[in-house]
Amino acid sequence: MKAILALEDGTVFEGSSIGATGTATGEVCFNTAVAGYQELITDPACRGLIPVMTYPLIGNYGISEGDNESRRPQANALVVTELARLHSNWNANEDMGSWMQRFGMVGIAEVDCRAIATHIRDNGSMRGCVTTELSAEEAIAAAKAAPTLEGADLVTPLSEEDVFWPGEGEEREWKLPNKTAGDMTNYKELPPVIANIGVLDFGVKQSTLATLRQHGLACTLLPPTVDAADVLDSCNCQAIFLSDGPGDPAAVNVDELQNIKQLMTEHKLPTFGTGLGHQVIARLFGATTSKLKFGHHGANQPVKDERVGHVLITTQNESFTVDAASLPAELEVVQTNMNDNTVAALRHTALPIFTVQYQPSAIPGPKGADSYFAEISKMIQAAKA
Repeated sequence: MKAILALEDGTVFEGSSIGATGTATGEVCFNTAVAGYQELITDPACRGLIPVMTYPLIGNYGISEGDNESRRPQANALVVTELARLHSNWNANEDMGSWMQRFGMVGIAEVDCRAIATHIRDNGSMRGCVTTELSAEEAIAAAKAAPTLEGADLVTPLSEEDVFWPGEGEEREWKLPNKTAGDMTNYKELPPVIANIGVLDFGVKQSTLATLRQHGLACTLLPPTVDAADVLDSCNCQAIFLSDGPGDPAAVNVDELQNIKQLMTEHKLPTFGTGLGHQVIARLFGATTSKLKFGHHGANQPVKDERVGHVLITTQNESFTVDAASLPAELEVVQTNMNDNTVAALRHTALPIFTVQYQPSAIPGPKGADSYFAEISKMIQAAKA
């Protein structure tokens, strides 16, 4: 079946329908990752987005339910060069096309995704429409009428049906068994719990919860507006973690989140954040955020640690950034994105607060940024001592 991708500037790409039939709108962004299409699409940070996958092998290893970041697709639609009709993975449950259809996700294939990426790179991210039922003119009109990402508050904590909460055992890190050493298990054992961390859910990923537990931190999932007393007393949290999430950080009402600042400044609770959580913490201290021209979307974003000069290759999926010029003196930029020199990580000069723009728990993805979770564990243990 024929499908159309129309952009708000009037550019139209014609291809073939994949997944469900219908119409979907959102902000079109390109993603350069060569693996992890399932994790990307099920990431709540993809709400409001239509990812264009520049790597051509999409769907080739199918869908494995255990690899979801949430229970269902979160992206508005999907654009690929070609969707594999056959998949090869011992762990796959179904092919990607059937999975998309089952959840009503619209998509388009047989288009030049790299040409689309070049167009967005040159002209900036823009609203788009993927449709199997509208004409080109109608699709352009639908793209122009779609809500913009700027000013969009898309933060909705996942329901119990949506969140892929890792139970004991499911949090373990997968590994290859070592027959020579007599080890025939597929998983690393979990370390003992060193502390309980309250995860404030702006749109948390399963891999974030699992990685925190793999570093000795038991997670308690909480709404962002939870009372400070509940965090300290009822939940007995020794630290808090602000998760990544979708939408414009400037649309998040920080006046309703003064409980978080109270935990940071009055109780000096070790505080961490990624993605949207990082941006919210910056805004709580008075910084501003702004929209990037075409965002950071991919698994190959270089980040320089200004403290030691090392470079990390990171996975990122954001459309906004913290404005460096707006930062108060007590927030120090400790890492920067080497592509555009934007803020990649912040630390407080006096309080145990450390936040990063990227996604250190990205699975699959580069492992260098996983050191962030080890640093979290050390900071919590130092605070307890």
